[in-house]
Amino acid sequence: MKKSIVFFLLISGLSFSQQKELKIQDLQPKSENFVFPVVSYAGNPAVANKINTFLQVNELEYIPNSGGNPFKLASTATNSYSNYVYFYDWEKLETPENILTIGMHGEASGAYPEEFADWKNFDLRTGNFINAEDLFQPNSVKIVESIIQKRIKKRISDFLAKLKAEKNPAEETQDQIAIYEDCFTEHTLEDIRYFFGKNKLTFVAGRCSNHAMRALDELGSHEIEFSYKELEKYWSPYARNLISGSGKTDKTSFRNKLYKGKIDGKYPITVFVTRFYKYADANDTSSFNAFYWYDKNKKLIPWDGKMKGNHISITENDHYDEAASQWIPRAFVEADMNGSRISGTWQDDKTKKYLTLELEEL
Repeated sequence: MKKSIVFFLLISGLSFSQQKELKIQDLQPKSENFVFPVVSYAGNPAVANKINTFLQVNELEYIPNSGGNPFKLASTATNSYSNYVYFYDWEKLETPENILTIGMHGEASGAYPEEFADWKNFDLRTGNFINAEDLFQPNSVKIVESIIQKRIKKRISDFLAKLKAEKNPAEETQDQIAIYEDCFTEHTLEDIRYFFGKNKLTFVAGRCSNHAMRALDELGSHEIEFSYKELEKYWSPYARNLISGSGKTDKTSFRNKLYKGKIDGKYPITVFVTRFYKYADANDTSSFNAFYWYDKNKKLIPWDGKMKGNHISITENDHYDEAASQWIPRAFVEADMNGSRISGTWQDDKTKKYLTLELEEL
Protein backbone atom coordinates (compact mmCIF):
# COMPACT_ATOMS: atom_id res chain seq x y z
CA MET A 1 0.00 0.00 0.00
CA LYS A 2 1.72 3.16 -1.17
CA LYS A 3 1.59 6.12 1.17
CA SER A 4 1.42 9.57 -0.32
CA ILE A 5 2.82 11.36 2.72
CA VAL A 6 6.39 11.22 3.93
CA PHE A 7 6.41 9.94 7.50
CA PHE A 8 9.92 10.90 8.45
CA LEU A 9 12.01 14.00 7.80
CA LEU A 10 15.31 12.75 6.44
CA ILE A 11 18.25 14.00 8.42
CA SER A 12 21.58 14.43 6.69
CA GLY A 13 24.90 16.18 7.08
CA LEU A 14 26.42 14.04 9.83
CA SER A 15 30.07 14.86 10.23
CA PHE A 16 31.09 12.41 12.94
CA SER A 17 34.31 10.63 11.97
CA GLN A 18 33.08 7.17 12.95
CA GLN A 19 29.98 7.53 10.77
CA LYS A 20 31.61 8.90 7.61
CA GLU A 21 32.15 5.43 6.15
CA LEU A 22 28.73 4.15 7.18
CA LYS A 23 26.08 4.07 4.45
CA ILE A 24 22.50 2.87 4.41
CA GLN A 25 20.69 1.82 1.25
CA ASP A 26 17.47 -0.01 0.43
CA LEU A 27 17.39 -3.79 0.67
CA GLN A 28 16.48 -5.25 -2.69
CA PRO A 29 14.03 -5.92 -4.23
CA LYS A 30 12.64 -2.58 -3.13
CA SER A 31 8.89 -2.13 -3.71
CA GLU A 32 6.05 0.14 -2.66
CA ASN A 33 5.46 -2.09 0.40
CA PHE A 34 9.09 -2.72 1.28
CA VAL A 35 11.61 0.06 1.75
CA PHE A 36 13.95 -1.56 4.25
CA PRO A 37 17.43 -0.44 5.39
CA VAL A 38 20.64 -2.36 4.70
CA VAL A 39 23.89 -1.08 6.22
CA SER A 40 27.41 -1.02 4.78
CA TYR A 41 30.40 0.12 6.83
CA ALA A 42 33.75 0.23 5.08
CA GLY A 43 35.53 0.91 8.36
CA ASN A 44 34.17 -2.25 9.99
CA PRO A 45 32.28 -4.71 7.74
CA ALA A 46 31.76 -7.13 10.67
CA VAL A 47 29.72 -4.46 12.49
CA ALA A 48 27.56 -3.94 9.39
CA ASN A 49 27.02 -7.70 9.09
CA LYS A 50 25.82 -7.93 12.68
CA ILE A 51 23.43 -5.00 12.25
CA ASN A 52 22.00 -6.41 9.02
CA THR A 53 21.61 -9.86 10.54
CA PHE A 54 19.72 -8.40 13.49
CA LEU A 55 17.44 -6.27 11.32
CA GLN A 56 16.63 -8.94 8.75
CA VAL A 57 16.18 -11.86 11.14
CA ASN A 58 14.33 -9.84 13.78
CA GLU A 59 12.01 -7.91 11.45
CA LEU A 60 11.69 -10.18 8.39
CA GLU A 61 12.67 -13.63 9.75
CA TYR A 62 15.11 -13.79 6.85
CA ILE A 63 18.77 -14.81 7.09
CA PRO A 64 20.90 -12.38 5.02
CA ASN A 65 22.11 -13.75 1.68
CA SER A 66 20.10 -16.97 2.04
CA GLY A 67 18.45 -16.61 -1.37
CA GLY A 68 14.90 -15.83 -2.45
CA ASN A 69 12.90 -12.73 -1.61
CA PRO A 70 13.81 -11.42 1.88
CA PHE A 71 10.29 -9.99 2.28
CA LYS A 72 8.37 -13.19 1.51
CA LEU A 73 7.45 -14.22 5.07
CA ALA A 74 6.60 -10.68 6.15
CA SER A 75 4.42 -9.98 3.11
CA THR A 76 2.53 -13.29 3.03
CA ALA A 77 1.75 -13.57 6.76
CA THR A 78 3.71 -16.83 6.96
CA ASN A 79 6.05 -15.45 9.62
CA SER A 80 5.82 -16.56 13.25
CA TYR A 81 3.50 -13.63 14.02
CA SER A 82 1.01 -14.88 11.40
CA ASN A 83 0.32 -11.43 10.08
CA TYR A 84 1.72 -9.31 7.29
CA VAL A 85 4.24 -6.53 7.95
CA TYR A 86 5.05 -3.79 5.44
CA PHE A 87 7.89 -1.26 5.71
CA TYR A 88 7.25 2.03 3.92
CA ASP A 89 10.32 4.13 4.75
CA TRP A 90 13.24 4.55 7.10
CA GLU A 91 15.50 7.30 8.41
CA LYS A 92 18.93 7.62 10.00
CA LEU A 93 18.83 9.94 13.02
CA GLU A 94 21.54 12.33 14.12
CA THR A 95 23.21 10.74 17.15
CA PRO A 96 26.48 10.63 19.10
CA GLU A 97 29.19 9.04 16.97
CA ASN A 98 29.17 5.61 18.66
CA ILE A 99 25.47 5.15 17.97
CA LEU A 100 23.41 4.28 14.91
CA THR A 101 19.67 4.86 15.25
CA ILE A 102 17.37 3.87 12.39
CA GLY A 103 13.70 4.82 12.47
CA MET A 104 11.26 2.66 10.50
CA HIS A 105 7.66 3.27 9.51
CA GLY A 106 5.26 0.66 8.19
CA GLU A 107 2.02 -1.21 8.60
CA ALA A 108 1.18 -4.47 10.33
CA SER A 109 -1.98 -6.52 10.53
CA GLY A 110 -3.24 -7.70 13.89
CA ALA A 111 -6.92 -7.63 14.59
CA TYR A 112 -6.84 -4.66 12.19
CA PRO A 113 -4.24 -3.23 9.79
CA GLU A 114 -2.39 -0.47 11.58
CA GLU A 115 0.56 1.81 10.90
CA PHE A 116 3.54 1.72 13.23
CA ALA A 117 6.77 3.59 13.94
CA ASP A 118 9.75 1.88 15.51
CA TRP A 119 13.40 2.62 16.15
CA LYS A 120 16.42 0.33 16.29
CA ASN A 121 19.58 1.50 18.07
CA PHE A 122 23.03 -0.03 17.55
CA ASP A 123 26.49 0.33 19.09
CA LEU A 124 28.80 1.10 16.15
CA ARG A 125 31.85 -0.11 18.07
CA THR A 126 30.50 -3.68 18.30
CA GLY A 127 27.42 -3.89 16.06
CA ASN A 128 25.32 -4.92 19.08
CA PHE A 129 21.73 -3.83 19.53
CA ILE A 130 21.50 -1.33 22.41
CA ASN A 131 19.19 -2.57 25.16
CA ALA A 132 17.58 0.18 27.24
CA GLU A 133 18.25 -1.72 30.48
CA ASP A 134 22.00 -1.71 29.77
CA LEU A 135 22.06 2.09 29.75
CA PHE A 136 21.37 2.43 33.47
CA GLN A 137 22.89 1.25 36.73
CA PRO A 138 20.94 -1.75 38.12
CA ASN A 139 19.68 0.26 41.10
CA SER A 140 18.59 3.11 38.77
CA VAL A 141 16.39 1.14 36.35
CA LYS A 142 13.28 1.36 38.55
CA ILE A 143 13.95 5.05 39.19
CA VAL A 144 14.10 5.86 35.48
CA GLU A 145 10.99 3.77 34.82
CA SER A 146 9.18 5.66 37.59
CA ILE A 147 10.14 9.04 36.10
CA ILE A 148 8.88 7.95 32.66
CA GLN A 149 5.62 6.70 34.17
CA LYS A 150 5.08 9.92 36.13
CA ARG A 151 5.63 12.07 33.03
CA ILE A 152 3.17 9.98 31.03
CA LYS A 153 0.61 10.24 33.83
CA LYS A 154 1.10 14.01 34.02
CA ARG A 155 0.63 14.37 30.27
CA ILE A 156 -2.62 12.42 30.52
CA SER A 157 -3.88 14.15 33.67
CA ASP A 158 -3.22 17.63 32.21
CA PHE A 159 -5.27 16.74 29.15
CA LEU A 160 -8.01 15.15 31.29
CA ALA A 161 -8.28 18.35 33.31
CA LYS A 162 -8.84 20.30 30.11
CA LEU A 163 -11.52 17.86 28.94
CA LYS A 164 -13.32 17.85 32.30
CA ALA A 165 -13.34 21.64 32.40
CA GLU A 166 -15.71 21.74 29.42
CA LYS A 167 -19.26 22.74 30.26
CA ASN A 168 -21.92 20.34 28.98
CA PRO A 169 -19.34 18.00 27.37
CA ALA A 170 -20.39 16.23 24.19
CA GLU A 171 -20.64 12.45 24.07
CA GLU A 172 -17.35 12.39 22.17
CA THR A 173 -15.63 14.25 25.00
CA GLN A 174 -17.04 11.81 27.54
CA ASP A 175 -15.67 8.94 25.48
CA GLN A 176 -12.27 10.65 25.46
CA ILE A 177 -12.36 11.04 29.23
CA ALA A 178 -13.07 7.32 29.58
CA ILE A 179 -10.10 6.47 27.33
CA TYR A 180 -7.61 8.53 29.35
CA GLU A 181 -8.95 7.54 32.79
CA ASP A 182 -8.35 3.86 31.92
CA CYS A 183 -4.97 4.36 30.24
CA PHE A 184 -2.16 1.92 31.01
CA THR A 185 0.95 3.78 32.15
CA GLU A 186 3.13 1.15 33.86
CA HIS A 187 5.69 0.92 31.07
CA THR A 188 9.10 -0.64 31.73
CA LEU A 189 12.44 -0.30 29.94
CA GLU A 190 11.98 -3.85 28.69
CA ASP A 191 8.88 -3.04 26.64
CA ILE A 192 9.16 0.65 25.76
CA ARG A 193 10.49 1.96 22.45
CA TYR A 194 13.26 4.57 22.43
CA PHE A 195 15.62 6.45 20.16
CA PHE A 196 18.76 8.53 20.48
CA GLY A 197 19.13 12.11 19.30
CA LYS A 198 22.16 14.37 19.19
CA ASN A 199 21.69 15.57 22.77
CA LYS A 200 18.73 13.62 24.11
CA LEU A 201 17.14 10.22 24.57
CA THR A 202 13.43 9.83 23.81
CA PHE A 203 11.21 7.05 25.15
CA VAL A 204 8.02 6.33 23.20
CA ALA A 205 5.12 4.66 25.03
CA GLY A 206 2.04 3.34 23.25
CA ARG A 207 -1.14 5.38 23.02
CA CYS A 208 -4.09 5.08 25.41
CA SER A 209 -6.68 4.03 22.81
CA ASN A 210 -7.36 0.76 21.04
CA HIS A 211 -7.83 0.62 17.28
CA ALA A 212 -11.58 1.27 17.43
CA MET A 213 -11.17 4.41 19.56
CA ARG A 214 -8.05 5.75 17.91
CA ALA A 215 -9.87 8.60 16.14
CA LEU A 216 -10.77 10.04 19.56
CA ASP A 217 -7.23 9.83 20.91
CA GLU A 218 -5.76 13.29 20.52
CA LEU A 219 -2.64 12.52 22.56
CA GLY A 220 -1.46 9.53 20.53
CA SER A 221 1.87 7.96 21.54
CA HIS A 222 3.67 9.44 24.53
CA GLU A 223 7.13 10.78 23.69
CA ILE A 224 9.10 11.41 26.87
CA GLU A 225 12.37 13.28 26.30
CA PHE A 226 15.43 13.39 28.53
CA SER A 227 18.58 15.36 27.88
CA TYR A 228 21.72 13.25 28.30
CA LYS A 229 22.73 15.58 31.12
CA GLU A 230 19.43 14.85 32.93
CA LEU A 231 20.20 11.13 32.93
CA GLU A 232 23.89 11.47 33.79
CA LYS A 233 23.56 10.30 37.40
CA TYR A 234 21.69 7.16 36.31
CA TRP A 235 24.00 6.07 33.47
CA SER A 236 25.83 2.76 33.63
CA PRO A 237 29.57 2.75 32.77
CA TYR A 238 28.54 1.26 29.40
CA ALA A 239 26.24 4.22 28.66
CA ARG A 240 28.83 6.81 29.74
CA ASN A 241 31.39 5.39 27.30
CA LEU A 242 28.79 4.95 24.56
CA ILE A 243 27.44 8.51 24.73
CA SER A 244 30.82 10.21 25.27
CA GLY A 245 32.37 8.69 22.15
CA SER A 246 34.83 6.52 24.06
CA GLY A 247 36.23 3.45 22.35
CA LYS A 248 36.06 1.47 25.60
CA THR A 249 33.35 -1.18 25.47
CA ASP A 250 31.69 -2.85 28.46
CA LYS A 251 29.89 -6.13 29.03
CA THR A 252 26.18 -5.95 28.23
CA SER A 253 23.24 -8.29 28.74
CA PHE A 254 22.44 -11.58 26.99
CA ARG A 255 19.38 -10.28 25.16
CA ASN A 256 19.55 -9.46 21.44
CA LYS A 257 23.03 -10.97 21.10
CA LEU A 258 24.48 -13.02 18.21
CA TYR A 259 26.66 -16.08 18.78
CA LYS A 260 28.74 -18.21 16.42
CA GLY A 261 29.87 -21.76 17.04
CA LYS A 262 29.60 -25.44 16.18
CA ILE A 263 27.56 -28.52 17.03
CA ASP A 264 29.67 -31.68 17.30
CA GLY A 265 32.72 -29.62 16.42
CA LYS A 266 31.90 -29.73 12.70
CA TYR A 267 28.51 -28.13 12.03
CA PRO A 268 28.83 -24.30 12.05
CA ILE A 269 25.79 -22.51 13.43
CA THR A 270 24.70 -18.97 14.28
CA VAL A 271 22.43 -18.15 17.24
CA PHE A 272 20.35 -14.99 17.68
CA VAL A 273 18.76 -14.33 21.09
CA THR A 274 15.52 -12.48 20.33
CA ARG A 275 13.78 -12.01 23.68
CA PHE A 276 14.83 -12.25 27.31
CA TYR A 277 12.44 -12.19 30.26
CA LYS A 278 14.00 -11.67 33.65
CA TYR A 279 11.78 -12.55 36.58
CA ALA A 280 12.12 -10.90 39.97
CA ASP A 281 12.11 -14.04 42.08
CA ALA A 282 14.39 -15.77 44.53
CA ASN A 283 15.30 -18.49 42.03
CA ASP A 284 17.10 -16.06 39.69
CA THR A 285 15.44 -17.79 36.74
CA SER A 286 14.85 -16.10 33.38
CA SER A 287 13.42 -17.28 30.09
CA PHE A 288 14.38 -16.39 26.54
CA ASN A 289 13.60 -17.08 22.90
CA ALA A 290 16.17 -17.52 20.18
CA PHE A 291 16.64 -18.58 16.59
CA TYR A 292 19.56 -20.60 15.34
CA TRP A 293 20.54 -21.79 11.91
CA TYR A 294 23.13 -24.02 10.32
CA ASP A 295 25.37 -21.76 8.27
CA LYS A 296 25.20 -24.24 5.38
CA ASN A 297 21.42 -24.42 4.86
CA LYS A 298 20.34 -21.12 6.51
CA LYS A 299 16.92 -22.13 7.84
CA LEU A 300 15.64 -20.54 11.06
CA ILE A 301 15.05 -22.98 13.92
CA PRO A 302 13.37 -21.61 17.09
CA TRP A 303 14.68 -22.25 20.60
CA ASP A 304 12.79 -21.76 23.88
CA GLY A 305 15.19 -21.39 26.76
CA LYS A 306 15.55 -20.84 30.48
CA MET A 307 18.54 -19.42 32.33
CA LYS A 308 19.34 -19.91 36.01
CA GLY A 309 22.55 -18.26 37.06
CA ASN A 310 24.99 -19.17 34.29
CA HIS A 311 23.22 -22.38 33.29
CA ILE A 312 21.09 -22.52 30.15
CA SER A 313 18.41 -25.12 29.30
CA ILE A 314 16.82 -25.05 25.83
CA THR A 315 14.03 -26.97 24.13
CA GLU A 316 14.10 -27.23 20.35
CA ASN A 317 10.60 -28.19 19.18
CA ASP A 318 9.96 -30.21 16.05
CA HIS A 319 6.24 -29.65 15.41
CA TYR A 320 2.90 -29.13 17.13
CA ASP A 321 0.76 -32.25 17.50
CA GLU A 322 -2.87 -31.14 17.11
CA ALA A 323 -4.26 -34.48 18.39
CA ALA A 324 -2.14 -34.40 21.53
CA SER A 325 -2.38 -30.59 21.87
CA GLN A 326 1.33 -30.28 22.56
CA TRP A 327 4.68 -29.52 20.99
CA ILE A 328 6.83 -32.51 20.05
CA PRO A 329 10.51 -31.83 20.86
CA ARG A 330 13.38 -32.40 18.45
CA ALA A 331 16.30 -31.75 20.78
CA PHE A 332 17.43 -30.40 24.13
CA VAL A 333 20.37 -28.19 25.02
CA GLU A 334 22.12 -28.00 28.40
CA ALA A 335 24.96 -25.49 28.56
CA ASP A 336 26.85 -23.06 30.77
CA MET A 337 27.83 -19.48 30.04
CA ASN A 338 31.35 -18.40 30.89
CA GLY A 339 31.95 -14.78 29.88
CA SER A 340 31.37 -14.53 26.14
CA ARG A 341 31.37 -18.31 25.65
CA ILE A 342 28.62 -20.93 25.93
CA SER A 343 29.58 -24.60 26.20
CA GLY A 344 27.40 -27.67 26.60
CA THR A 345 25.54 -30.42 24.77
CA TRP A 346 22.84 -30.74 22.11
CA GLN A 347 20.83 -33.96 22.55
CA ASP A 348 18.68 -35.51 19.80
CA ASP A 349 15.32 -36.43 21.36
CA LYS A 350 14.84 -39.55 19.21
CA THR A 351 18.31 -41.09 19.31
CA LYS A 352 19.21 -39.63 22.74
CA LYS A 353 22.69 -39.05 21.31
CA TYR A 354 24.68 -36.16 22.80
CA LEU A 355 26.68 -33.78 20.62
CA THR A 356 28.95 -31.01 21.88
CA LEU A 357 27.84 -27.39 21.56
CA GLU A 358 30.34 -24.53 21.59
CA LEU A 359 29.33 -20.90 21.02
CA GLU A 360 31.07 -17.54 21.29
CA GLU A 361 29.52 -14.08 21.22
CA LEU A 362 30.09 -12.25 17.96
